[in-house]
Parts: sequence; C-alpha cells; structure tokens
Amino acid sequence: MTQTGLLARIEAKPEHAAQVQELLENALRLARQETQTVSWYSFRLGPTTFGVFDTFDDEAGRQAHLNGQIAAALMEIAPTLLAGPPDIQKVDVLAAKLP
Repeated sequence: MTQTGLLARIEAKPEHAAQVQELLENALRLARQETQTVSWYSFRLGPTTFGVFDTFDDEAGRQAHLNGQIAAALMEIAPTLLAGPPDIQKVDVLAAKLP
C-alpha cells in the first residue's frame, strides 16, 4: 500500500504564474518516468498559488523523488519565478482509494 507522500505549495510571482503553470504541466512527463512514484498531481489553488501532491510506497521512493528532476527544476526556477521557496511537507498516507 502507498504509505508516504509529499504535499508542496508553490507561490509564483504574479508576472510568472503562466510560466510556473507550464512547468508543472510539463513535469507530468518526468513524473511518469519515476518508477517509484505511485501517483503525482499538480494543481492550481488561485491566480498565483500552485501545488503538487504525490505518493510513494516507501521512504526510499519519496527520497528518490526529492532528489529527482522535478525537484531540481523547481529549485532552479525558485529564485526567478517564485515569490519564495516551495513549502514541501512530508505526509503519511492514512487511506487511499486506488483503481
């Protein structure tokens, strides 16, 4: 069962919201290549507020994701496109409905 996850809140600078959205949409391709990532979602909460939620079977999968290409891309654009560093929270999955 999927036991661990990450929840990230991302605040874009207003003038760069479209670029952040594009980055998150394009990151799906990278998420699909991560064999230890069980599920991956990016979403928009408001005009400049975005988020990512992903799940993993174990801590090793979560760490692999945190050290992967999506996290690296996010950290690379942070100083230019984001209002501050992403707020990334580790979460424990209590229950899930999977296909």
